Amino acid sequence: MIGNRIKTVMLLTALGVLCIGIGSLFGTTGMIIGLLIAFGLNFGSYWFSDKIILRMHNAKEVKSGRLYDITKKLAPKAGVPMPKVYMIEANYPNAFATGRSPKKGAVAATSTLLHMMSDEEVEGVMAHELAHIKHRDTLIQTIAVGIATGIAFIAEMFQWMAIFGFGRDENDGVGSLIGVIALAIIAPIIAMIIQMAISRQREFMADRRAAQITGTSRGLISALQNLERVHVKSSHPTNQTVASMYIYNPFKKMALSSLFSTHPPTSRRIEALKKFKP
Repeated sequence: MIGNRIKTVMLLTALGVLCIGIGSLFGTTGMIIGLLIAFGLNFGSYWFSDKIILRMHNAKEVKSGRLYDITKKLAPKAGVPMPKVYMIEANYPNAFATGRSPKKGAVAATSTLLHMMSDEEVEGVMAHELAHIKHRDTLIQTIAVGIATGIAFIAEMFQWMAIFGFGRDENDGVGSLIGVIALAIIAPIIAMIIQMAISRQREFMADRRAAQITGTSRGLISALQNLERVHVKSSHPTNQTVASMYIYNPFKKMALSSLFSTHPPTSRRIEALKKFKP
């Protein structure tokens, strides 16, 4: 948990340095704007990213039903307060947890996941998400998603500033051009670093903890196998910046993603679960 707090500080600091550094390419005024953007994004990432993420998915809170009952059953076993439970009407199966602390935790699952999985499989998935809440993985995950989304905004804003000559004089044109090129290079690199900041080892830990919570690894193994099979055949419509939050990374088939993936290969997760004795 302390490690996640350190990662959080590092991510927020990196965002501030990035904003100010890019802004400085456009002169003093640009640097001030960068500082203000950094402050706003840091504040928003910490306090509001979970709400933004749930809204991005059009998630609706539920207080009854199958998903709610399973979560209520598992929360005491996971050692966390009952989180808010959200349903996402979507034609793809996935689930995630969010919130900056166990007291502010929330879990969400898509309607397709519930339709295609048995109770034992859903229990495995929800136990995995509750494990993330217990270990405060959701803090770093939620902030990382907020920052990754902010980076896209920063890059676009400063590129438009360069196009319209903001903060540029006769001796400054080359600097602004360099700024545009730097944005094109830095933005995807920072996004990759943010994904890598979410340790793959955390997924293994959450898998093992899920098996302990439910008393068996059978449900989660079956759920992961189903997710692997379905996602091979279908696309995922949501933004790639939120991939680190899902129980299963739907974008892992993309180019270079295996090098920067936030999730271990599903086969390795299943192999580890088969060897683990709750």
